[in-house]
Amino acid sequence: MAKKKLGVIFGGMSTENEVSVLSAESILNNLDREKYEVYPIYIDKQGKWWKYIENGQKREFGAEVDNKEKIENLIEYLKGLDVIFPVLHGLYGEDGTIQGLFELLKIPYVGCKVLASSVGMDKVYTKIVFEKAGLNQVPYEYVRKYKDKYIYVDKNFNESIMKVEEVAEKIAKNIKLPMFVKPSNSGSSVGVRKTENLEELIENIEYAASFDKKVLIEQGINGKEVECAVLGNEDVIASCVGEINAADEFYSYDAKYKNEESRTEIPANISEKLSKEIREQAIKAFKSIDGKGLSRVDFFIENATNKIYINEINTLPGFTSISMYPKMFEASGISYKELLTKLIELAEEGV
Repeated sequence: MAKKKLGVIFGGMSTENEVSVLSAESILNNLDREKYEVYPIYIDKQGKWWKYIENGQKREFGAEVDNKEKIENLIEYLKGLDVIFPVLHGLYGEDGTIQGLFELLKIPYVGCKVLASSVGMDKVYTKIVFEKAGLNQVPYEYVRKYKDKYIYVDKNFNESIMKVEEVAEKIAKNIKLPMFVKPSNSGSSVGVRKTENLEELIENIEYAASFDKKVLIEQGINGKEVECAVLGNEDVIASCVGEINAADEFYSYDAKYKNEESRTEIPANISEKLSKEIREQAIKAFKSIDGKGLSRVDFFIENATNKIYINEINTLPGFTSISMYPKMFEASGISYKELLTKLIELAEEGV
């Protein structure tokens, strides 16, 4: 039986290029080479596409990808593939843009389709869908950068143009400190800052707006940070729940990828009742955005009440050696290699 031609696309123009490279390295090392003829493709930070030449060397985080050759006719090259595994995190890879390209070329691909990818990437619109699904969330506010000012958007989508100081004062009346300020379209906690007072709120709104003109401000929760992985198209299964013990105040980009003191606990140290609720909510969240293939869904469990709050959904979660998605399924009885094969099969099934 002929091997399937599998394209593994990684890198990308987002702030998560380096994370994507590490994810791809793990995937390339674990694919079933008996089933797949693998074509690794690297997109650099300028958006140029390259054939990646595998050399078996372990790559350090942030190291330059230099073993590559230019792809002369990109469309024809992609059309020669049977299925694509995009390992792209963040903008231009996780937001529906590259998924749209695959749809136009009629090539099956791993993961969520255009709608789920775009909704899942935009934290503000994810929250709107989650509200409709009846999933419990922390109080939040939403603003957009507009020239040298900001547009404050209320719960009924009424808009008011204000200075950043006015926006901050309005937000401080509606939600309690501490808060977390986030770019709406970003991943791996890039651009996220914890906020303890009004001065920091002003500064952090402007900082988040340097990553994305849409900014989300959420009320902080004193509790555990837990995650659950989901797998499937229609018959969706959830993994066991994993717990994050961040070395920093929260699970920031540095805490995830640079601080070796950060720890994960799989399965999480929570009751069976809470675990069951989280797994059910993870599947519901995934279905609510019309997810396909895979996602990782993140939650908080409030210490004082054991109340569950959904945080966000990641439609193309990390696949590095320390990433929670494959580790949670491994703890649930599905090996990394089996998981990759299943995801590719789901891509072909969903055509």
